Amino acid sequence: MLRLGTRASALAQWQAEWVASRLRDQGVDVLLTPITTRGDRHAAPVASLGGEGVFTKEIQHALLDGRIDLAVHSLKDLPTQPASDLCLAAVPERASPYDVLVTTHGESFASLPQGARVGTGSLRRRAQLLHVRPDLNLCDIRGNVETRLKKLEQGQFDALVLAEAGLRRLGLERHIAQTFSFDVVLPAVGQGALGLETRTDDAAARRAVAALDHSPTHLAVLAERTMLAALHGGCLAPIAGYATATSAGHFTLVGRVLSRDGVERLEAEDSTKAPSSGEHSRQNGLSPQSITSAVELGRRVAAALLIQGAERLIDACRT
Repeated sequence: MLRLGTRASALAQWQAEWVASRLRDQGVDVLLTPITTRGDRHAAPVASLGGEGVFTKEIQHALLDGRIDLAVHSLKDLPTQPASDLCLAAVPERASPYDVLVTTHGESFASLPQGARVGTGSLRRRAQLLHVRPDLNLCDIRGNVETRLKKLEQGQFDALVLAEAGLRRLGLERHIAQTFSFDVVLPAVGQGALGLETRTDDAAARRAVAALDHSPTHLAVLAERTMLAALHGGCLAPIAGYATATSAGHFTLVGRVLSRDGVERLEAEDSTKAPSSGEHSRQNGLSPQSITSAVELGRRVAAALLIQGAERLIDACRT
C-alpha cells in the first residue's frame, strides 16, 4: 500500500488521482490521504503567510514522520531549497505552461477597458501584465479555481489570469478567452508540471514512481528551479522562467525578473546541448551529465540576470 498525500482542493485531488491511476496501472495499491496546508486554511495573500512552502510544508512533514509515502505537488509551489531526507523522485510529462485570460464575455486582453479590475494572486503575473498595460487595476485574489470563477461571475472582477493547465485538468477550458504568449507572460518556474516527492531512503516508493518520470520535463524544471534558487527569489518576487527541449536536441532556458510595478523588465536566455544517455544517477534515473548540464544552464541564466541588476529588483520586492 502506497499512501499518497495531497492537498484537498479539487485541482490537487485531480492531480493526485491522475498519479494514483498510473500507479495502479502498474499494480501498485494506492491510498489517497488529503492534507490541509497553511495556504488552504488562510485566505490572506500568500506573501503575508510567509511565501514559500505554504502549500507544501504540512505535506512534507507527513512524509518525514511516516504518515504518507508519496507527495504530489504542483511543482511551482515546491520550494527550491531541498528538504532534508526528501527527494524529488519523479516529474511526469508537463502539461501546458501557459497563463490564460478569463473574462465574462470573452474579451481579449487588448480590449479590456482602461482601469479594468484583473484578479491574480501572483506578483509574477501582476508585474508582467502591468509592463504591457499599466492602466489596469491588478487586484489580489485567493481561493481555488472554482471560487475565483464565481467571483468573476459575481462582477467582483472584469477578468482573471489563471494557469491553463489547471483549467484544463478541471474541464473548465471553456472559460479561456485568450492564451498569453511568453512575450507577454512567461510562466512561473515549474508551472504545468507535477513533482512526486518521497523520502530519500524509501527505495520502494522511488521504484514505484520511476516509470512516471519524464526526463525532458525533469531536466527542464531542474534548470528552471536552479535559476530561481540562484536568484534567491522564492515566490515573493516577480520572477518567471521556462525551459524546453528543442528539436535540435538542445535545452533553452528563458528567465525574466521584473520590478513590482512592471516598469523594469530584465530578461536572459541561454541554451545547452542535451547530453546523450550514459551512466544513470541512482537518485532519479537521469544521467549525471544531463543533471550537471541542466544545473549549469540554470546558473548561467541567473548570473546573466544578476549582471543586469536582478538583485536590486528582487530586494525591492522583499521590502
